[in-house]
Amino acid sequence: MEQYIAVAEERHFHRAAQRLNMSQPPLTHAIRRLEETLGVVLIERGQRVLGLTTAGQVFLEEAKRKLEQATHAVSVTRDIADGRTGTVRLGYVGSALYGRLPEILSNFRRGFPDIRLELREATTTAQLAALREDRLDIGILIPPLADASDLELADFDQDRLCMALPVHHPLVMGTEPTLEVLADEPFILWPMLEGRGFHLQVFRLCAHAGFVPTVVQEAHGMHAVLSLVAAGAGVSIVPESMQGFRSDRIRYFPIQGLESTFALMLATRKTTPATETFLQAARFHQ
Repeated sequence: MEQYIAVAEERHFHRAAQRLNMSQPPLTHAIRRLEETLGVVLIERGQRVLGLTTAGQVFLEEAKRKLEQATHAVSVTRDIADGRTGTVRLGYVGSALYGRLPEILSNFRRGFPDIRLELREATTTAQLAALREDRLDIGILIPPLADASDLELADFDQDRLCMALPVHHPLVMGTEPTLEVLADEPFILWPMLEGRGFHLQVFRLCAHAGFVPTVVQEAHGMHAVLSLVAAGAGVSIVPESMQGFRSDRIRYFPIQGLESTFALMLATRKTTPATETFLQAARFHQ
């Protein structure tokens, strides 16, 4: 098609051959073979190319359109293979939005505008299922994980746990509370099945403080937990990074000691070029 387009646009076999960096005889032969294959005359010939037949003009437009489509297909294929375009389905626990993740997302969108990001907030357990069912490409979740032998894990961020109390709670009015004083308070937590490691860490902290928390209500997701705290339904232990959430209705207090720290991890099972591009960008901005 490229050969025919050159001849049709140049209206001259010799100039078309120069444009294509080839000799003229093979070009002339190629055009005749094309006409024989199609069973139509495309070019009106004399001592030189006189013009295009009606069929030749139509074929020129179609050839140019097909060549543009082919060029675009090659470009898109190369971009996908090189990780410059595609889709990344990214899952994350709610607290990740209050750490490094927003800056990484902002930089990534600027650097790779042709890669589509699909963002899904989900618990660690839900992300693990989605990764294994190929509904997510990357998860940002909280270890420890019961079985991660089929996953690739990498460090992503650090956080620590803190106490969250309703703003009008009596304990807020005095000196800064310690975890021990929450022994008799009603707790709002999330189901253990949604994040076993995180859930157990909270219970270990309470055990070290001398009590077992009385869980009066469970909520799915950290934002739901904190919304109930804001409504005065109870107290909770949540990621410190979220202390800006409903700060008009909630007071946050630190929990001392290394036992309150925890990590966020990047988890992948199968990667694509676009996924690798995101992972590289995340590592670069650590």
